[in-house]
Amino acid sequence: MRKPPPGHWGLLVPSSDLNNAEAMNNEEYLSAKEIYASMGVDAEAALKRLESIPISLHCWQGDDVGGFEHEGGTLSGGGIQATGNYPGKARTLDELRQDLDKALSLIPGKHRLNLHSIYADFGGGKVAPRNELTTAHFQSWINWCKERNLGLDFNPSFFSHPLANDGFTLSSSDPKVRSFWIEHGKICRRIAADMGKQVGTPAVTNFWIPDGYKDTPIDRKAPRERLEAALDEIFAEPIDPKHNLDAVESKLFGIGSESYVVGSHEFYLGYAIKNKKLYCLDAGHFHPTEALADKISSVMLWVPGVLLHVSRGVRWDSDHVVSLDDATKAIMEELVRGDFISRTSIGLDFFDASINRIAAWVIGTRNAIKALLIALLEPTSKLRELEAAGDYTQRLGLLEELKTLPFGSVWDEYCRRQNVPAGAKWLEDVKSYESSVLSKRS
Repeated sequence: MRKPPPGHWGLLVPSSDLNNAEAMNNEEYLSAKEIYASMGVDAEAALKRLESIPISLHCWQGDDVGGFEHEGGTLSGGGIQATGNYPGKARTLDELRQDLDKALSLIPGKHRLNLHSIYADFGGGKVAPRNELTTAHFQSWINWCKERNLGLDFNPSFFSHPLANDGFTLSSSDPKVRSFWIEHGKICRRIAADMGKQVGTPAVTNFWIPDGYKDTPIDRKAPRERLEAALDEIFAEPIDPKHNLDAVESKLFGIGSESYVVGSHEFYLGYAIKNKKLYCLDAGHFHPTEALADKISSVMLWVPGVLLHVSRGVRWDSDHVVSLDDATKAIMEELVRGDFISRTSIGLDFFDASINRIAAWVIGTRNAIKALLIALLEPTSKLRELEAAGDYTQRLGLLEELKTLPFGSVWDEYCRRQNVPAGAKWLEDVKSYESSVLSKRS
């Protein structure tokens, strides 16, 4: 008798049974590998490429976008709302990092961490205003990421603050309010550059603001003129792109901005093109009938790169846990088919407080990686040849046949090579963690 492999939980089984299971799994992968080879796809090459593509895990799933500026977390507002009250929420930086470690242990590959500025580490001392933050307030995060060989991304937090209560920040008509948030944006870019320099890969700093009106406005132009001027002032300081990359993010509407959002798709796309910024496409920030995947090839013609926020929009809400659905698969297929991966930063953006938060991270991230693997296992060259030849019959037929190929066997092999549980075995690990750790948080 011996213990199961690391990350596997359950009853102890005889070594011979484990060896037989490993042999069977290897046979399944070899069989799948041959099937894909018959389609002109190199499964080994797909796995190797997949290993090189990081996903940026968003820290805010672990505490419902609360942050640590105030005891118990910041009250959500300004377009931010996590619903549910599942027990075990991270209450401190240490608990959040502990939960992130658990989630990362169940996700294959090497990835990145995405921080909001409200997750500053004040060391139990006085909380610094957001316009006075420094790298020192994030040094413990930088060290934590370096120890784990994680990249690090950053976000100014233009919400959950007294100076955002009227729904306006960078586009506010009050010069004092606008000045406060402009300084916050400038400071965050400098902090992000320090992060990128220390961890060795550029930090992507994403700018999203909740500004807008609940009801129909008369003047749509003036807030957008003020937003453009504020962004110009924030981005005026040159920062080495080896350390920091700026991104701007649009939204169709939000809580409290149902009728008008200052930072619309058209506004930020135009700004990104004009100023050569990354454009952030969030899968939940468009109308439910719009296909985000279809936007990628158009946007990539005009901007240096794209930041993706992979999420799952459900009716009006944009922040459900990522599923292995058609929309997610289409996004990843477009990245592979258009050869856009080198110009794309892939991040997650969802926050579900109705289920186990570690499980949410694991489910969403594993699904994003699965969608990438499915795209990498596609015989894209063959499909492109059929399309160019006008043979749409074979194109459709081949696309449909691909849906029943043994992708799962290749995915399980990837998990085994990355020393994380394959299949649903990770759920047992999360259940054990909930019993031994989360249940003791009151």
